[in-house]
Amino acid sequence: MYAIHVQTDQPDRPLVWQETSDPTYGPDDVLVDVHATALNRADLLQCAGNYAPPPGAPDILGLEMAGVIAAVGSHVRTWQVGDRVCALLGGGGYAERVAVHHSQLIPIPSTWSFEEAAALPEVYLTAFVNLFMEARLQPGEVALVHGGASGVGTAAIQMLHHLGHRTIATAGSDEKVAACRALGADLAINYRSEDFVEAVRAFTKDQGVDVILDMVGASYFERNFELLKVRGRLVFIATLGGSQISLDIGKLMRKRARLIGSVLRPRTLEEKQEIKDVFMSRCWPLIQRGLIRPVIDTVLPISEANAAQARMANNENIGKIVLRVR
Repeated sequence: MYAIHVQTDQPDRPLVWQETSDPTYGPDDVLVDVHATALNRADLLQCAGNYAPPPGAPDILGLEMAGVIAAVGSHVRTWQVGDRVCALLGGGGYAERVAVHHSQLIPIPSTWSFEEAAALPEVYLTAFVNLFMEARLQPGEVALVHGGASGVGTAAIQMLHHLGHRTIATAGSDEKVAACRALGADLAINYRSEDFVEAVRAFTKDQGVDVILDMVGASYFERNFELLKVRGRLVFIATLGGSQISLDIGKLMRKRARLIGSVLRPRTLEEKQEIKDVFMSRCWPLIQRGLIRPVIDTVLPISEANAAQARMANNENIGKIVLRVR
């Protein structure tokens, strides 16, 4: 088969589509012919040599994919050759074929393309686990989502809106702000032209928010903490604005706040299956009704993976950047 490989011997570490060994699959796995995969920030980090795959995961890029089952392991009973599926991966999505444990598979809705399905697993499961399982968002609570026009952000806004939560989002341009509003954000703030703290205070009548989903990190910490209600929860899912903070523990105690650090990729298969199952129970009816659907920014052929990653690195995308494999 062919797969994307990072040319680590060159200064700019370009991505090259080249022949490689077919993946092996075990009795609990299925082998999938990949039709599409999608970009995530973790791909950029791995390309730069700053994010090694977890033990046992392929070193090929790609944390999600959509395709058709080509073969099933001897222990697999609930899936068969020919089924259209998508899945969260530990790696291996930028390739023609990938082996996936059967517990990670998600069926593709009949009206969805492979490109749409490839944009589902990573960002929807990331947003869901952090808002509803880690932060335990409750009915009537208000959430603030930073990076609202990103893949995770667009997924979060849709789920929050259709599950009945007042939602605030930040984004870096008026176009992205409009996209957040169209997806259901009750308030969307252009952080380049507005003070998001003042905007949130005005919108909530100085009450603040219950949960913040943050991918910025250190540079937003003080402002985020200021906006948390008593017993509020701040969930860190990335550190684009730095990872080192100074914390006044007394303030944390008085606010009875929770600071939550979270990752998805290194979790066990059992943890990921639980996340998928809870997501399916709460959100699959919304998907089937067409209320939740991935936001696709761009679809490019796998041969243009370098251009796709440059678009993400420059923060040009609204929603997901997808790579078509076949």
